[in-house]
Amino acid sequence: MEKHIYSGKNKEEAINRAKIELQEIESNLLIRQISSEKGGLFKNPKIEIEVIERRQLIKYIKEYINDILKKLGFNANIEVKNVENIPTYIIYSDNDALLIGKNGKNLKALTIIVNQHILKEIGNNFKFTIDINSYKEKHEKAIESLAKRVAREVAKTKIAAKLDSMNSYERRLVHNILTNNDKVYTESEGEEPNRYVVIKPKEE
Repeated sequence: MEKHIYSGKNKEEAINRAKIELQEIESNLLIRQISSEKGGLFKNPKIEIEVIERRQLIKYIKEYINDILKKLGFNANIEVKNVENIPTYIIYSDNDALLIGKNGKNLKALTIIVNQHILKEIGNNFKFTIDINSYKEKHEKAIESLAKRVAREVAKTKIAAKLDSMNSYERRLVHNILTNNDKVYTESEGEEPNRYVVIKPKEE
């Protein structure tokens, strides 16, 4: 992954130089200001930026994930998809269950490791998703199905129902799924790491 350095009297001038040389639009570039010098009587101000092409970073992340998996002893293929302009790395391995771990624990750990490495490399957060054989997609659909089924039961019986403990992302999914429901509402209760969602009937 190549990092390019450009400078100008201001940030806009430096970015324009990057766009011209790399022949890319600004949204396809990751830009970080690395230095700034004030102008003086005989000296022009100077801004220096570091630029990484988005497509190169996406490729670099794939290679980095692949390298980790090889060192862990997994044989895997990685497919990169663009989901709502967010790169999604879908891993197909010779042992998906082990790579996912109990309740997605190993997948979460892998995501944290890659995130921290990329943050260190580029100095900025870069949004991407790692999935294993569409586990996350299937898991999210299962949560959606559960939330809707329990909500129907709560609406019918008028008795609140407590779901099993979930992580913050899963709880947010449930809240979002039922946020516009006319008959029930949701609340998170309990203490981490055992917080859970309660689906409650709305008063008529």
